[in-house]
Amino acid sequence: MTARVLIVDDIPTNLKLLEARLTAEYFDVVTATSGAEALEKCATGDIDIVLLDVMMPEMDGFEVCRRLKADKATHHIPVVMVTALDQLSDRVKGLESGADDFLNKPVDDIQLIARVKSLVRLKVLTDELRARAMTSQELAAEDALHAMATIDAEGGRILVISTDTREGLRLKENLGQKHSVDVLTSPADLALATAESNYELFIVSMALDGFDPLRICSQLRTVELTRATPILLLADETDRSQVVRALDIGINDFIMRPLESNELSARIRTQLRRHRYAMELRESVSSTMQLAVVDEMTGLYNRRYFDRHLNLMLGKAGAQERDMALVIFDIDHFKSVNDNYGHDAGDAVIREFANRLRRNVRGVDMACRYGGEEFVVIMPDTGFEQAHAIAERVRSAVADDGFDIGGGRAIKVTVSAGVSLNDADKDTPDSILKRADIALYQAKQQGRNRVVFDAA
Repeated sequence: MTARVLIVDDIPTNLKLLEARLTAEYFDVVTATSGAEALEKCATGDIDIVLLDVMMPEMDGFEVCRRLKADKATHHIPVVMVTALDQLSDRVKGLESGADDFLNKPVDDIQLIARVKSLVRLKVLTDELRARAMTSQELAAEDALHAMATIDAEGGRILVISTDTREGLRLKENLGQKHSVDVLTSPADLALATAESNYELFIVSMALDGFDPLRICSQLRTVELTRATPILLLADETDRSQVVRALDIGINDFIMRPLESNELSARIRTQLRRHRYAMELRESVSSTMQLAVVDEMTGLYNRRYFDRHLNLMLGKAGAQERDMALVIFDIDHFKSVNDNYGHDAGDAVIREFANRLRRNVRGVDMACRYGGEEFVVIMPDTGFEQAHAIAERVRSAVADDGFDIGGGRAIKVTVSAGVSLNDADKDTPDSILKRADIALYQAKQQGRNRVVFDAA
């Protein structure tokens, strides 16, 4: 994962130290030595995350953060405050000024890299949702961009997962004044508990007696109902290596024991606010989408929308020197379905294929019906291995189970796929589409029901 990180500190030594650590992890690093310079670079550059020192002359980090979060053009950029201040009140002040996280100097390398990766992953998804809103309708995007400032972080629906009954009751008592809190002491009942309530935050203890907390987090990320719900991990100092793995799985934040109530409350507010903002964006995209950009049969975006969005995403990938993959799927022998079973059966196959496609791509990917039995998926920040895995997952989901065409009948359906990766130096929408189409043709020639990559 690559990202552009802005480091803000008035001390050159600190800048060079953090720059070296992040460059070693292949991040693109930009620096600023004052709050004013930081605000200017955030306004004019494609900044993905800000590491912000608190103690600076003229304008301190708290004020810089407040200004970033008050500006609709920059409030979506994650901010991690980095400071030598070690008072809990300072940490809480940083979080309440709008910061997404807070790190103390000297910065622990594991915490630094883990938190940057986690926040960048969230920003990639938020950027894609914002881009979709802008593509579909400018007014909807304006409403979405104003939403963050008015999001209420009270009254959250929280599930605490802890086998320690006393810890669960303490958390429920401390958080219950502002939120609706349930406690699950038997993680084996997780599926039932999450199916019955629409939770907005999961708090998972690393000290689960008889259960693997990482497997619990993985289960929450696997199920569609809870895939986008934030997870806050309660950990001990001895859990550092497992926390890093948990961040890779997809948890959103962690806090170390012993728990400090103000810090816990601030982190919960941050996660609820971010989650509700993302939900607001999704709702904005869904509620304002016009039939002109949606395929009526499948509910996916149509070719008109795809043509505009591909141009936007390809330009963005080129400007930021990021990977992007494009996949064209074509249902094999579709004409014979219509000829042998009728057009109603063909329509049923199209709808079911769209459902399986939607279930097997990621939330950040955009699936469209390109026309007839052809479908296209744009995959931002995706290289060869990921694109192949996702395309193969879709192919397998189609081939493994029959398609119900009504009247108690089920037929076998397969799909072929052609994949191309962007060339940042010379690609256009037509060229990347053409390469994917050539790869699709090769898949058909090689016997269908397979994924072929563009060889160029």
